[in-house]
Amino acid sequence: MTGPREEFAQLEPQSEFGGVHDAFQRLWTPHRMAYIQAGADANRGSGCPFCAAPEKSDEDGLIVHRGESAFVLLNLFPYNAGHMLVCPYRHVGTYDEATPDEIDEIARLTQTAMRVLRETAGCHGFNIGMNQGEVAGAGVEEHLHQHIVPRWTSDANFFPIIARTKALPQLLGDVRLAVADAWPA
Repeated sequence: MTGPREEFAQLEPQSEFGGVHDAFQRLWTPHRMAYIQAGADANRGSGCPFCAAPEKSDEDGLIVHRGESAFVLLNLFPYNAGHMLVCPYRHVGTYDEATPDEIDEIARLTQTAMRVLRETAGCHGFNIGMNQGEVAGAGVEEHLHQHIVPRWTSDANFFPIIARTKALPQLLGDVRLAVADAWPA
């Protein structure tokens, strides 16, 4: 009796570009390249959006909290409602270039953001992370930022793949106000 791994290993490639079959199912989403490239192009030469945000009002910059060396804002292109970013004020590209004070405040603000999102949005979990460099998926690679994405049971559906649409149940302004109002003083 053979298992899936052995069965996959015996299959021929589908095409000259298909490679050898393995145990992964792949979902090709070439439409994402337009978004990735547009984000990279928009940030070249036009200034850093994370440096510009603190110069705006909290409402216009989508800022929910300003700390000493870092701040928290909503993601303009959220994966889920309440998707926040924690950024140092200083224009620094990677985590290893951040100072101990910046690292400490980014960590503390991330914890607070999680608590606030549990309270205001009732989320069941989180995706938290940093994409370092364009090759790693950073849309704004030249300014360090940590993602905090709230998750709910069954929050994924076919919309993003089939309809190229992400269903978000609240407007960014309403989310910003709720999170900012719940942020501890």
